[in-house]
Amino acid sequence: MSDRIILADDHPLFRAALVQAVHRVLPGADIVEAGSLAEARDALGDGASLICLDLHMCDSTGFIGLTELRQDFPAIPVVVISASEAPGIGARALEFGASGFIPKTAGLDTLVEALRAVLAGDIWALDDADELSGEAADATARLASLTPAQMRVLQGVAAGKLNKQIAFEMAITEATVKAHITAVFRKLGVINRTQATLVARALDVEPPAA
Repeated sequence: MSDRIILADDHPLFRAALVQAVHRVLPGADIVEAGSLAEARDALGDGASLICLDLHMCDSTGFIGLTELRQDFPAIPVVVISASEAPGIGARALEFGASGFIPKTAGLDTLVEALRAVLAGDIWALDDADELSGEAADATARLASLTPAQMRVLQGVAAGKLNKQIAFEMAITEATVKAHITAVFRKLGVINRTQATLVARALDVEPPAA
């Protein structure tokens, strides 16, 4: 059975560059192109050897998509690819469970090097990648401990939504939302929604300039 690689990026031209890189590493690979996180998740139902994930798509922004994929499909390595130049973005991607981080400014040879390393079981990042400060690393580690459901509840809290709104969007009861919020506060080491929202900022990534 050939390797199956999922390329999740909403820019067709960059997906084409990734396809070229994958073919250099794995000439016989089965490549699945996805323009959204939902499409990538659907494709993962048939398994994969690797996921290449853009941080900014129509249904996913920041590290929420990465954390969900890592917790729902822990055996499949994820390489994050982004045009964002936010400080420490590569280090945060690795902290949230990515096996590699590739800036979209990277050339074809760099893409090939990164994909080959991750497929071999290594962690890959540019040598000059920014390191996280102690405070940022701590916040990222605490967020990475949340379950997918807790992460989605936190996202609702950070957006200023009421418990009943979060419950409706997630198709769960308000009591379940409250239980998730209690668990989120405990894991993040906070006591209210304002503090939780401040910690949740570590999930955000400034979108690249248009």
